[in-house]
Amino acid sequence: MPSALPPDVDRMSKDELKELIRDLAKRWLAHDGYWFQAVERSHGLEEAIRLDAQAWHGMTRNEAQRVLRLLGQEPGGGLDVLEQALRLRLYAFVNEQEAEREGPNSLVFRMRACRVQDARRRKGLPDFPCKSVGLVEYTGFASAIDPRIRTEVLACPPDEGERDFACAWRFTLPPDED
Repeated sequence: MPSALPPDVDRMSKDELKELIRDLAKRWLAHDGYWFQAVERSHGLEEAIRLDAQAWHGMTRNEAQRVLRLLGQEPGGGLDVLEQALRLRLYAFVNEQEAEREGPNSLVFRMRACRVQDARRRKGLPDFPCKSVGLVEYTGFASAIDPRIRTEVLACPPDEGERDFACAWRFTLPPDED
C-alpha cells in the first residue's frame, strides 16, 4: 500500500505537480553527484566510477521494474515498451532526450542535453567519462524491460568527436522478436 503523500501535494495544481516532479528528479541527480564526488575525493576517480557502476547496476533495474509497474506491463514488451519506459526515467525530467526507430528491430536513444555534462562545461571541466557506467545503466535498464534487448553505445564520453548530443545508444531485438 502506498504511503500517504504530504498534504500540500493534494492541493497542488497540475503545473505545480509537474514542477515538483522535475524538482524531485533534480534532487535525486544532485544526490547522485554529491555521492560520486565524495567517493572520488576519498578514493579517487577510478574507484568512484567502479562503485558508481555497482550502484547503477541495482538502481537501473529497480527503476525499470517500477516504470513497468507504472505502465501496467510485464518484462518482455520489446522496443515499444522500452521507448515508453525511457520517457519515464528520472533522467527524462531533467535532460533533453529523444528516441527514434531505425526499423522494427532497432531503437536509437540520444541524450541531447545532459545536466551533468552541461554543469561540468559551465565550470570549465572536461566531460565526465560516463561510458563505462552508462553501459551498465542502459544495458541493465533495457534488459529489465525485456531480456532479449541488446544495447550498444554509439557515442558517450570519453569518446572524442563533435556531435549534437551528449550520448547515444542503440537498442536492438533479433529479427521477428519485437
